[in-house]
Amino acid sequence: MESIRDRAAIIGMGCTKFGERWDTGVEDLIVEAAFEAFEDAGIKPGDVQAAWLASSFSAHRGTPIAESLKMGGIPYTRIENACAAGLDVFRNAAYAVAAGVYDIVMACGVEKLKDYGFSGLPVSPPAYAELALSQTRPSTPMPAQFALAANRYFYHYGIDYAEGKRALARIAVKNHHNGTLSPKAHFRREITLETAINAPMVAKPLGLYDCCGVSDGCAVAIITRPEIARKFRDDYVLLKGLGVAGGDEYAAIPSDFDWVHWEENLAAAKIAYREAGITNPREQIDCAQVHDCFTINELITYEDLGFSERGKSIEDLNSGFFDLDGGLPVNTDGGLKCFGHPIGATGLRMIYEIYKQLQGKAEKRQLKDVKLGLAHNIGGWPGAFTAAVAIFGREE
Repeated sequence: MESIRDRAAIIGMGCTKFGERWDTGVEDLIVEAAFEAFEDAGIKPGDVQAAWLASSFSAHRGTPIAESLKMGGIPYTRIENACAAGLDVFRNAAYAVAAGVYDIVMACGVEKLKDYGFSGLPVSPPAYAELALSQTRPSTPMPAQFALAANRYFYHYGIDYAEGKRALARIAVKNHHNGTLSPKAHFRREITLETAINAPMVAKPLGLYDCCGVSDGCAVAIITRPEIARKFRDDYVLLKGLGVAGGDEYAAIPSDFDWVHWEENLAAAKIAYREAGITNPREQIDCAQVHDCFTINELITYEDLGFSERGKSIEDLNSGFFDLDGGLPVNTDGGLKCFGHPIGATGLRMIYEIYKQLQGKAEKRQLKDVKLGLAHNIGGWPGAFTAAVAIFGREE
């Protein structure tokens, strides 16, 4: 099997302000992000030969790209893969240039959710009876789904409820601090541990600050091959590895599934690490953006991606290992906790942060000596998730 390593490069990126964008439509958000990316890359819309759009609810086809950017006459494709759509749309675009089919392409993720009035991710009723019975509301079972995972994690590793609740709050505090340093984040204020711990309960043990918000936003990447990228800029960013994996309802079949890890994360990470030549992610990854739709998901992801040993992520968290000044900073821009989750845009927003960190342009949240960065998405149902892991770096 061939590797994507060093066969696709990012020469430009753009990202809107995320939040309650009542003054904009889908096309406005695309224009805002795309023209930042065009300027960053030093190209014009007419230089793009093909485009891919990730959107779960705000587009039925790729037409908003053509309509908003006047890019008719080229192929454009809409990708929908739940919360992993943002990284999946990047994968499709990157594979196209790596194959030599196109020279310059665009990956775009956009979502305009606030207009729908959603108070959480709009989803269909779950297939599992225990999830259906534990829903906080019939239309928004996601908090209950991850609350079950949190309670199981505490039980599985013998963690006292108060200790576990405090650890989840610690993630929220960390990400909110990072969000104050991100001008494009939706939520930009510090919170205390006490505030997070004592917040109104959504689905026990998950309180208000354990859950990401609903936002509007868009992010765009301009992708080419390295030999072409060198003609545009010196600080282009290379794709080092990319894995996407879907579940097969494995959690519904065996009676002994532990519910404290997700098989899709393991499979996607294995592919990405193999391609990037990573054997010790805890030591080799310098910066990671992971899918913190709920704080417990960030905690589980530490272990699924090999950042922490099984059952030891709370120890690493409490030691500051995942803080901005720690050994492996996670969600340096504030994550979903501070940007919210406009579904199609989230994965590309994560890449935008890694792109800036690798270039040394992340402003007040800039880390020292970033050589490899990781972006991670996961979405769907337990046992039927789609997970995506992408690794980025600079020219060696």
